[in-house]
Amino acid sequence: MRLKEGKNNHVYEVQDIDVELNLERRLEALGLTAGTKVTILNNDKKGALTVKFRGTRFALGKRIAENITVN
Repeated sequence: MRLKEGKNNHVYEVQDIDVELNLERRLEALGLTAGTKVTILNNDKKGALTVKFRGTRFALGKRIAENITVN
């Protein structure tokens, strides 16, 4: 399943991140790697997805969220 399809207040585990290399490196620097537990805080389907991982809140654009596979 894609991260953008997730439901609010659910925890998912990142399986794969399929974005261009420079963006993947930036996400890795923030701590978003395969195996990371991600909690969706707000996925109202209108704009950015608000998530929490490693104790910090982040806003991810829909383009990024659709390229992150979770389960």
